[in-house]
Amino acid sequence: MGKLKAAMRLAVAAAAVACGIGIAQAAPEAYPQKVVTLVTHSSPGGGSDVFLREMIKYLNRYIDATFVVENVQGGSGARAMSKVATSKPDGATFYAITPTYVFTSLMSKVPSTYKDMQPVVTVFSDAEVLFTRTDGPFKSLKDVIAHAKEKRGRWGVANPASLERQAAERLKKAAGVNAAIVSHEGGGDMMINVLNGTLDVGVGEIQELRSQLEAGKVRLVATFNSKRLDGYPNVPTVKEEGFDVVVQKFRGLAGPKGQPPEVLAIWERAMRSLIADPDYKKVYAAESLVPEVQGSAGATKLVDDFAAESEAFLKEAGAAK
Repeated sequence: MGKLKAAMRLAVAAAAVACGIGIAQAAPEAYPQKVVTLVTHSSPGGGSDVFLREMIKYLNRYIDATFVVENVQGGSGARAMSKVATSKPDGATFYAITPTYVFTSLMSKVPSTYKDMQPVVTVFSDAEVLFTRTDGPFKSLKDVIAHAKEKRGRWGVANPASLERQAAERLKKAAGVNAAIVSHEGGGDMMINVLNGTLDVGVGEIQELRSQLEAGKVRLVATFNSKRLDGYPNVPTVKEEGFDVVVQKFRGLAGPKGQPPEVLAIWERAMRSLIADPDYKKVYAAESLVPEVQGSAGATKLVDDFAAESEAFLKEAGAAK
């Protein structure tokens, strides 16, 4: 009888897997805060805003807390950075970091800089792409450059202190054109100006373009990655088009300095579990995000190295002293 019951249990488990029910996952890890606020400087629909809102749909499978996204716009991230840097280091408040928070710190006099925050974890490497409206006159990067040589082009970036701005400036220099680089407070604002024809092209990320790509409103003309994107194999790299410009951004979280070691450990474990989650994998794969999780020590080194390289670039370009 015991063998029969065991066999029945195995059969039930096998049937559950076959039906897609699966076995219940472990309970989410205990966390010292009931509510966690994830701050972004991005406007609704911008890259960091989308990153956070998609992530929190799955995050409480691994951390036992309620997650809230707060958009704090202004000053190319300066207001958001100040809010987080001056919060208590108790695991309750974090900032969605990208290269923008480094650029803002290097290019502007702000109350709080990237040095006033502690990187907690980096999660993804994010593709930067050049896009235009589908019903516009530009079918390729060569069209965009040719127009900029004949008439002064207008290229959009999310804000003045961003990797997108660096990508646009480097392409402008490599192509030898005098395009106007127009800054915005977020990717959503820039999208409006690409769609209405005010801008020839914009520089952004797949996740903030997703809805417009699916609706057929925008087309990708090139990626600044070192190689073509798996999800868009027909989109050439900028380098393939003859311009030696390659940039790629990181995405992660930082908090006020002095985070408890147990909080840092929880976030690193949770992020490693999250990127292995089959449901979340479908989401970030569709956005062409490459998972590259690093805990606080690795994330801090990544940010510091990027800051040193960026400062050298900005000084060479005359954008920083």
